[in-house]
Amino acid sequence: MENQLSSKSFTLNNGVSLGIAMVLFSLVMYATGNHLKPHWSGSIITGVLFVGIIVFGIKKFKEANGGFLSWGKGVKIGVGIAVLAGLINVIYSYIFMNFIEPDYMNQMMEIQNQAFIDQGMTEEQIDVANEMSEKFQSPGIVAAMGIIAYAIGGFIVSAIAAAIMKKSEEEQY
Repeated sequence: MENQLSSKSFTLNNGVSLGIAMVLFSLVMYATGNHLKPHWSGSIITGVLFVGIIVFGIKKFKEANGGFLSWGKGVKIGVGIAVLAGLINVIYSYIFMNFIEPDYMNQMMEIQNQAFIDQGMTEEQIDVANEMSEKFQSPGIVAAMGIIAYAIGGFIVSAIAAAIMKKSEEEQY
């Protein structure tokens, strides 16, 4: 029975929902001036959104599939949700860094340099760290790393959720 129900709509709907939720949260952080030095609670909020929407999507698929869910299907749905949300977030980040706040990376570099100074690093050490950071700031690398991070996070969350929620027809008897 499980193979008859397509997971595409669950992946698409929840992936777009997660992506939009993350973008809206980022916009709120920017509007309140907390985008450069966010409070730790922001990480908690984004983590809860990430885990919650992925688990919700897997759970809704299981309900629509007559209560059945294989581990592989659950992981596929969860990773799909995460990657789609990652794509939306990467597009938003590109727009943010190039049009909304073009000086964002320089501002972040200044904050990081001050943290290095506070840690007692020398000017040479800071220059080396800045050179290394600049290599990872191209749009392609930022996009790839963002999508990979979402995919890995999505895999971890969905693997655990699917392992907990899985139920096959064989287990029914």
